Amino acid sequence: MPPIPASLVPVFTILMLAASNVFMTFAWYGHLKYKAAPLVAVIFIAWGIAFFEYCLQVPANRYGHSVFNAAQLKTMQEIITLVVFVVFSVYWLGEPVRWNHLVGFGLIVLAAFFIFKKW
Repeated sequence: MPPIPASLVPVFTILMLAASNVFMTFAWYGHLKYKAAPLVAVIFIAWGIAFFEYCLQVPANRYGHSVFNAAQLKTMQEIITLVVFVVFSVYWLGEPVRWNHLVGFGLIVLAAFFIFKKW
């Protein structure tokens, strides 16, 4: 991949992580809407979708590591995963988000504060 201007690396990293999470979420949970599909087929379809997730995730982490440490990258990944999952859960699976889910997610965001804070 061509070099990215240093000022754009954080934005690039976050956008690539978000896009990779859309693929990951569909690979891991998209099949729940199609429970009649054979498990073997679902596994291979999920594996194919996951390929595109890796094509986005790996460059995001590689470039992002020039600005963020590994703990920060992982924390961003988890928070982005939760945001993508909540949207996916509501709109694809039709499942509600309950107050206790939001509290749990909020605690994870609070954990991110401690990881990113310079002490």
